[in-house]
Amino acid sequence: MKRISILMILALTLLLVGLVVPTALLPGPTVQAQAGASWIGQFYNCTDFNCGIADYGAYLNGLSQNWGFGQPSDDTRTLTDVNSDNFSARFTANVAFAAGLYEFVITADDGVRMSINGLPVIDNFDNTGLATTSAIVNLSGPATVIVEYVERVDLALIQVQWFPTSGTSIAPTATVAPLAIGVVNYVRGLAVRTGPFLGASMVAVARPDVNYPLLARNEREGLFTWYLIQYDEDTVGWSSGRYLFVEGDENVLPYADSIFPTLPVEEYKGVTGITRSVMNLRQYPSPRTPLLAQIPWGGEVKILSRTVQGGMNFWYQVRWEDQIGWILAAYVGINNGIIDAVPVY
Repeated sequence: MKRISILMILALTLLLVGLVVPTALLPGPTVQAQAGASWIGQFYNCTDFNCGIADYGAYLNGLSQNWGFGQPSDDTRTLTDVNSDNFSARFTANVAFAAGLYEFVITADDGVRMSINGLPVIDNFDNTGLATTSAIVNLSGPATVIVEYVERVDLALIQVQWFPTSGTSIAPTATVAPLAIGVVNYVRGLAVRTGPFLGASMVAVARPDVNYPLLARNEREGLFTWYLIQYDEDTVGWSSGRYLFVEGDENVLPYADSIFPTLPVEEYKGVTGITRSVMNLRQYPSPRTPLLAQIPWGGEVKILSRTVQGGMNFWYQVRWEDQIGWILAAYVGINNGIIDAVPVY
């Protein structure tokens, strides 16, 4: 009995140690940096942005990339049209910051600079080699963050983070007020969409009696300038300049892209459709964007992504032969797969 008691005490001791030690070894809580930030990158095959855009990249879960000695990539693919060395990139994110102090930390090889709503915050663009730069900024609310990066030779990497802080602002000029205000005119409600296109998904309706901060602009649709507006604390979206009057100098608004130029970013879900009319294949989900091809009545298309409006499928992004473009969903019948599996943008 004595031996059994000793064994029981030993077993109980080991059990208690087993419960305590792993807890002590667990890491402490970590700060979630740049949570929810999605970036669009424009890449140039030169080091000063003074050449045509070579490609676009989408970074939906933050900007933290180590490209090594090869060509840059985004979340889903290698950007094969961009050089391995001697390139530059401009990354844009629209972030719903709460008012307060934030520490911005950028690690890059080679140079980098950052602005918030057009105001410079970090400038280490002439750097060669690996370096980390930081600044504490006082923000008054949602803002557009632009990071410009240059890769000259050898290793290429960039990581952008920010954290709430109680420190003292060392960049007081970056206290952010809206660069311009948008006011709805001539209509009782103006659609706020996920991209600067008539066929992008609708997320809200802007009203005439509200002043909306403008964060950026875009002219991909061709006829009217679209503006990225801060609809409320949690919602950012695009509205057409046809019915949006700009108070302030719109020329100071940065140019920003949506995710649409980089789609598709998801794997093909095996969904196909049959056209029920002769259909125009457009570059983006809008009849105002370039015509890529005509799809005949009864053509079979692979459906890659979609937009929605009023709970209904609005436009489909499809692959037709060797081209990818957008067609109206109303004239497409699904003949294979489940349309709900196709991602919505």
